[in-house]
This record gives sequence, structure tokens and C-alpha cells, in this order.
Amino acid sequence: MVEDNTLYITGAGVSAESGIPTFRGADGLWTVGSQNYTPQEMATRQMYLSQPDEFLLWYFKRFASYRHIKPNTVHHWLADKRLVTQNIDGLDGKAGNVAYVPIHGRLDKVTVLHEQGLDVPLIDAPWEDVASACDDLDDSVRLTPVLLDAFKISKTTLTPEPDVSLKPFVLLFDEYYTDLYRMSEAEDWMHGAQRVVFMGTSFSVNITSIALRTALANDADIEVVDPQPIDLGYERIEYHRMTAAKYVSDRAG
Repeated sequence: MVEDNTLYITGAGVSAESGIPTFRGADGLWTVGSQNYTPQEMATRQMYLSQPDEFLLWYFKRFASYRHIKPNTVHHWLADKRLVTQNIDGLDGKAGNVAYVPIHGRLDKVTVLHEQGLDVPLIDAPWEDVASACDDLDDSVRLTPVLLDAFKISKTTLTPEPDVSLKPFVLLFDEYYTDLYRMSEAEDWMHGAQRVVFMGTSFSVNITSIALRTALANDADIEVVDPQPIDLGYERIEYHRMTAAKYVSDRAG
């Protein structure tokens, strides 16, 4: 049964125990770029539009390699909770949470290239087609044309076509929250929450700032679960200096 008055906001720390690196750790996804670009340059709509071969190769190697990872005890504990996650790994859905909001998108979905703000269908991502068509996924020279074909991008022009080419369903650094990412629903949950629990997040992205600001304005109870939490500068926040797994274990026991 969903706790109607509690909202959980989760970040990369929750999936770390499943084997997915946190974004800003030593082996993190935002600390490992490509040969010529930083992660912040790679994970942009502009890079997808101008150099889709580089973008797709980086995205596949950084994200799609985690497509078979299983949810951990925290994901299962959150399965019946009201949840907004920053993670695109889909592990909350695999754990059984049918209503969670993946505010930054989902690894297992793509869309056609479209103008931001439009409502378009989500399409199953072609990762398995890519894997079956290329017998050496570590060979970038062979992998790149397979990715371009799978995402319907011309290998000659290297120009994604609106309403034809596929784009990963992920909110990139130079994009903004829209209702395709269920932003209005997330905001409704934030405004209705009497308690907000942040788990495994570094508070470095906009959604956590929005949620924190809303919780403070509504005088909601605020908890932060993190082994090394950032001091947010508000006295009434309760900090749990522990992993999400330890937090869940204490409550399950």
C-alpha cells in the first residue's frame, strides 16, 4: 500500500549496490568521458544532433551495458512507495513499482526525435538488436554503424531526422523537464507530501532543488539518507548517515 503522505526521491546511490557506478564517484558516469569530450559535453542534445555517432557510442558504453543488472533490496522496499527517481536504469520498475516517476527518463525506452515539450510515444530501445548485430561490442569501429542503423540515422549525412530517427529517452544536460518525463505528476506529489525522504542523491540536479524547496515551503518533514550527506543548511532536516540499504534494513527489521 502506497504511503500517500510520504514521497521518496532517489539518486544514483540507491543503484550503486546493484553494481551501477554513482555519477560523480571515481568511476562515475559523469567522470568518464570519451576520448575527445567530457561527459557534460557528451550527454547533450547538441551532441546527439551534431555528432550522433560519438553520442550513441558513448551512451551505449556508459548506460546500455547496465541493461541486465537486477534491482537490490532498496528497490524492492520502495516498490510500494510513492517514488520519483533520478535514475534511468529502470530497476524500480523491475522491482515492481508500477507508478514510479523516472524523472530523467528510462534506459529501456527511446522516442523519435521531436521538439521538446511534445507528447510522443515511448518505444522499446533497440539495445538487444544492437548486441545481436555486433559480435564485438568493444570494437567501436564495428559498433558505431550498427548503432546508427538501429537509431535510424544516416551513416552518410550523420544527421538525425525529426520524426524518423530515434533518440534515447533520457533528459540531457541541455534539455528541460516536460510532461513527457511526468514533471507535473512529480510536482503534484511534492506538493501533497507531508514527508520527503531523499536517498542516495548528491543534490546536484534541478529536481532535488525543486523537491527540497517545495518541502520547505510546505513545512513537510525532510530526511536525507546518505553515508556522507551534504549539509543543506537547514536545521530541521534529519540526516541518516548511512547507506540506503542500511536505512531499509533498520526499518524492515
